[in-house]
Amino acid sequence: MYAIVNIAGQQYKVEKDQKLFVHRLVEKEGESVSFDEVLLIDNDNSVVVGEPTIKGAMISGTVISHPRGDKIKVFKKKRRKGYKVRTGHRQNLTEIQIEDIIEKGAVKEAKAKTATTAPPAKKASPAAKKPATASPKAEAAKTATAKEGKPAATAAAAKVAAKAAPKTAAKTAAKKPATAKTTATKATAAKPAAKKPAAKKPAAKKPAAGKETKE
Repeated sequence: MYAIVNIAGQQYKVEKDQKLFVHRLVEKEGESVSFDEVLLIDNDNSVVVGEPTIKGAMISGTVISHPRGDKIKVFKKKRRKGYKVRTGHRQNLTEIQIEDIIEKGAVKEAKAKTATTAPPAKKASPAAKKPATASPKAEAAKTATAKEGKPAATAAAAKVAAKAAPKTAAKTAAKKPATAKTTATKATAAKPAAKKPAAKKPAAKKPAAGKETKE
């Protein structure tokens, strides 16, 4: 009996009591692990294929150790550029042992959640002090003085406007004739008087040569 399972992004063919190396897992040494992404199970030539995984199937195992893989040397070179780089890499691995292959009815164990303590309640801040309100008599006196001051201000503004109105009207009246004169002079200067062509005089006829005049 064997199964094909997805472990840490890679697919492996596993059997019971098999040891294999996978990419580094979070579990510590000695802890149990389970994988529920089972793609295929072959049990005595009866094959069950998942779509894409088999519901209720699970593979359980235990973590043995967390070794590192062999060192891989990587050398890069660009000819005629003087570029040479040599680096090394060692992959972090986890060795696990397969304990059991469950075909149906498996239930994944839920990890216990750590209890979270609620943050302490904040103390209520003291209410902000409200500004002292003036007495109703003082407010009435303020409104009365404000109303009395408004008519006086409007009367003064009306007087200033009445004084300024004749001056502005006189200035505009004085400016208008000047603009008319300037436009007239410009028009006359722009258009010169047209010259009439001189009338042509008829040419006088000369007497014919060789003929004598009668007395």
